[in-house]
Amino acid sequence: MKPEWKQFLENHGAEFDQDKLLHFGNEVRERRFVRNGNLITDLSSFGLIQVRGEDAEQFLQGQLTNDITLVDDTHAQYSAYCSPKGRILASMIIFRRQDSYYLRLPRTLLEPTLNRLQMFVLISKVTLQDATDSLVLIGCSGPDINADLETVLGPLPEQAWQSSDRDNVTIVRIPGHNPRYEIVCELEQAEKIWTTLDVRAAPAGPFAWEMLDIDSGIPTIHPETTDAFVPQMLNLQLIDGVSFKKGCYTGQEIVARMQYLGKLKRRMYKAHSEDGTEPVAGMDLFAAESSSGQGAGKVVNVQANPPDGYDMLVVAQISSQENDILRLDNENGPELSFSPLPYPFEE
Repeated sequence: MKPEWKQFLENHGAEFDQDKLLHFGNEVRERRFVRNGNLITDLSSFGLIQVRGEDAEQFLQGQLTNDITLVDDTHAQYSAYCSPKGRILASMIIFRRQDSYYLRLPRTLLEPTLNRLQMFVLISKVTLQDATDSLVLIGCSGPDINADLETVLGPLPEQAWQSSDRDNVTIVRIPGHNPRYEIVCELEQAEKIWTTLDVRAAPAGPFAWEMLDIDSGIPTIHPETTDAFVPQMLNLQLIDGVSFKKGCYTGQEIVARMQYLGKLKRRMYKAHSEDGTEPVAGMDLFAAESSSGQGAGKVVNVQANPPDGYDMLVVAQISSQENDILRLDNENGPELSFSPLPYPFEE
């Protein structure tokens, strides 16, 4: 995190553990207004890989699950980077900013993803670099967030995954029950935007963004879950995160075979557990009748949901979710209850 940005946030009530933002003074209160209030949050837990050069589009097209040719100054997209076995190594948002593509993904996966991508550059005219510390990422959401945001940024993207890039500020509309945006800009602009929004929107810790992602059914791969799922297990085909019409990319053969020849046995659900065992990303699920040697499923993302319990995205064996009781970790773990995602499953 930029030292100047950290100091700015501290002046606005942020509390840190070294460079990790925790909250703005009252975590429980902040968690309670996430879904219905106007909020702003720092997204420094994410990093940016800048990809530019004459062959940038062609290079990314051969590496990622989505159709990179659809990304331009007005359209961003969700995508994933897979192993040759079709397992997701990293999930990301891709957008254009000036003359470059940017891959927005968790900082914890930036270095291994960047290193792996660089292995395949070969003779391509493309440059990849870590651009995290050169820019600031802000998230904002809420039923009335547009009014204040438009006063400082002008017209906003109206549909999910639409974007704009003007006056050196990039805005991406993220799916959500309320209007939700990610803003990428330089330090001086970030301070101006934050100060404007801070009048009627409340600052919240970075957990707020994952809470909203869970509600929206948008998964984020962390180190604990890398190389664990094929795209269809995470519902990427339902959130426009994978293209079945583009050409070859790493892992494409496995992903396509699953779509056209296989039968999906696991998919992602939204789940809840009451207080007890604290879920963590990568934790296994248990079902007494599970017939799979791989277990009944796994936690993808999780956040506390006051006043009690935890909300999660979990990948679960479809037969276990439909016919059995699913628990966290083991046969004595908390029972999971399920609620609908904001998009339907395929017939």
